Amino acid sequence: MSPGTPPARRGVVSRLLRRPLAILGIAIILITVGGAIFAPYLTAYSPDEQMFDGLSLEGAPMPPGEKFLLGTDLLGRDLLTRILFGARTSLIIGIVANGIALVIGTLVGVTAGFYRGWIGTILMRFTDLMMAFPALLLAICLAAILSPSLWIVAMVIALVNWVQTARVIYTETSSLSRREFIEAERSMGAGTPRILFRHILPHLLPTIIVWGTLGISTTVLLEATLSYLGVGVQPPTPSWGNIIFENQTYFQAAPWLVFFPGAAILALALAFNLVGDALRDILDPTQTGRM
Repeated sequence: MSPGTPPARRGVVSRLLRRPLAILGIAIILITVGGAIFAPYLTAYSPDEQMFDGLSLEGAPMPPGEKFLLGTDLLGRDLLTRILFGARTSLIIGIVANGIALVIGTLVGVTAGFYRGWIGTILMRFTDLMMAFPALLLAICLAAILSPSLWIVAMVIALVNWVQTARVIYTETSSLSRREFIEAERSMGAGTPRILFRHILPHLLPTIIVWGTLGISTTVLLEATLSYLGVGVQPPTPSWGNIIFENQTYFQAAPWLVFFPGAAILALALAFNLVGDALRDILDPTQTGRM
């Protein structure tokens, strides 16, 4: 940590690193990110390369072994290679989709909570309407209509995941906007931009960070679900969900084809949840001093 790092930030990082589960989550995230970035250098194969010796004489996938560490899939492609490159898809969609959802949810929640009145009523009733639809069903419908690709899937997930953030941000903004220091700023003639950017948003930042971290795990799971159902990222682009989808018929004969990508999905989702839970405990003032 550099000398110029603010004390508050140093405190959050040091407290985060004192939690074994948070360290485990960070380690899994770093391993996944490293595997995604350096995938071309960690494997000798292309994710779409069908090896002649990648299938048995009977045409079945090869089990994990010395040459293919995690085995091969039903087309003779190296499974480890596809999982490494599939991590790119999961991380890109997780970060992009969750980032867009976070921005939309924050804008809606802050606007509704700050202005209240008919503006807040309309925005929050629309949020309630969106929450009434099952997120997975809505995502499947949108993905099927919009011809899924990596960026379309990210946009679809963002459009169904912003509502929870909006509801939380609305509640906090509505409470903050009634506080005495905000009323004092108004009485001194402070404009709306100053109040929002100098007083409201800084107080919301811990909540935004926590929901941003926890939301990535939800996004990763939703992307995997859509890909598994055939309306997510389409082959030949590898994703952990469509790897399971492509190889599900070999579940009994070659269980590694489902186990390894499934374990990767669960591990990454768990990692972001562990880090998000730790950040929530650290940044929530009501939890201070309870550890």
